[in-house]
Amino acid sequence: MVVIKELRWNNRGQKNNICKKGKKNITEVAHIHQQNESEGVVVDEIVKMERRIFPKHESMASSFIQELNKLNCGLLYALCPTGESTQPSANNNTVAGYVVYSWPSCLLGSINKLAVRESCRRQGYGEALLRTAIEKCRTRNIQRLSLHVDPLRVDALSLYKKLGFKIDTLIHSYYSQDRHAYRMFLDFY
Repeated sequence: MVVIKELRWNNRGQKNNICKKGKKNITEVAHIHQQNESEGVVVDEIVKMERRIFPKHESMASSFIQELNKLNCGLLYALCPTGESTQPSANNNTVAGYVVYSWPSCLLGSINKLAVRESCRRQGYGEALLRTAIEKCRTRNIQRLSLHVDPLRVDALSLYKKLGFKIDTLIHSYYSQDRHAYRMFLDFY
């Protein structure tokens, strides 16, 4: 079972349960209303993952807390038992991956970041995280969800297509001079 948690740093959320989706059972355990020591460990672990996975100019590591404090931003993270990963963590769990999403207006949402720890890939964590973020946006009556992906990230591109995202356009030099991105979208209505 994949455990999905939502990290919220203020009193904006309510406890919800997400039903079974796809190959893994997804259970949203709790909304976290204020930072405490264990949530601080989770954020530290996510920031370290962010630095390892993404190049410096693409990393949100230096602005992670500021992003989380925005009223229209959410962070979901998946846990795996420590035995399934090489990275030990508190409470015998490890952050397997995370997704940052936002809804700048009532019409449009965005997947800002989706990352899965290398040792946890191809086990359903990315799909569970993305499905949960999509459902969160759907409950806000957002009409379109968008994201950007490097065309060379074939696994990520396949996952997005599997969940219904369509390629809108290729944006040249999106990540850097010689790295482009597909802008993809998922319409709800």
